[in-house]
Amino acid sequence: MSTLLVWREKLQKIYAGYSVYILKGLQFVMGLLLFGLINANVGFMKMASSIFCTIGLAVVCAFLPMIVMVIVATVLILIHFYTLSLPIAIVSAVLFLLMYIFYFRFTPKKTWLVLVSALAFGLKIPFVVPVVFGLMGSPVWVVPAAFGVVAYYMVDFVKGSATALKSADADGVAGSLISFTRQVLGNKEMWLMVLAVAVGILVVNMVRTRSVNNAWKIASASGAVVCVVIASVGNIVLGGHISYVSIVVSGVLGAVLGLVLEFLFFSVDYSRTENIQFEDDEYYYYVKAVPKIGVSVPEKKVKHITDETGDKNSNTDDILLTRSLSKELGLEKEKSE
Repeated sequence: MSTLLVWREKLQKIYAGYSVYILKGLQFVMGLLLFGLINANVGFMKMASSIFCTIGLAVVCAFLPMIVMVIVATVLILIHFYTLSLPIAIVSAVLFLLMYIFYFRFTPKKTWLVLVSALAFGLKIPFVVPVVFGLMGSPVWVVPAAFGVVAYYMVDFVKGSATALKSADADGVAGSLISFTRQVLGNKEMWLMVLAVAVGILVVNMVRTRSVNNAWKIASASGAVVCVVIASVGNIVLGGHISYVSIVVSGVLGAVLGLVLEFLFFSVDYSRTENIQFEDDEYYYYVKAVPKIGVSVPEKKVKHITDETGDKNSNTDDILLTRSLSKELGLEKEKSE
């Protein structure tokens, strides 16, 4: 355990010294995954779905605020949708606009949350989202998480129904608009996952903020279990096609990631918990104090033996000379006897 704590301290020092470069690197990786998944799933415009476009957009967005990445991803999706069908692009643009209005109302400075939520669903690990968001954020993070889920299912629906949607466009713009809107908003699987993620975030955050021992561990496990139960029961009742393997694996992965986050951000020693009581003129105060676990990183020290002139090898030479003289004197003494 002490070795892991030492490595944690080293990582914190590295992050403190190179945080700008680390964040830009993570932003580049996120952009690469995001644009790569979009182009791989709905790459209807060949030019925009090329590998050069994916890498180029990721590089550009790595040096700009996260809100730019969200806007670029939205525009890229709408370009692909427009190539497939104009009504799909119009409805999608309206839905994105409505989501962003609510998004900027509740969490304007947490742009990356929408991207993380959509990426988690795209990578088939959806229940990592409620554990991470519940541990690291507040109940308001339900809003961007839900928007990320809706955006993912919108793209997934267009991917699976591309041929039917393109042929429906020929029947008329108005009919296509109504049909696409009804099909997207009536997706029961999407609303089931929105419910599971929202409840999971609220459960994790509620348990994490309680003053009980091992609150983070309990929160991670309970949040993962709640999400798995809701998704499994809903999948059975609604007759959905969600993979149970994906449900269970993502739940387990979410619980494991919760343990990692606890080690990195909330490592405490419950064995040394203190309960303190004091008062003032108006209130009695009952305080539970739990000390953090911290270790100092050992520093390697190299000691050089030098003489007054600064020669590092002189003392070593003197020691060797003394030993040789002692041996010679011992031999001479033996001969004389």
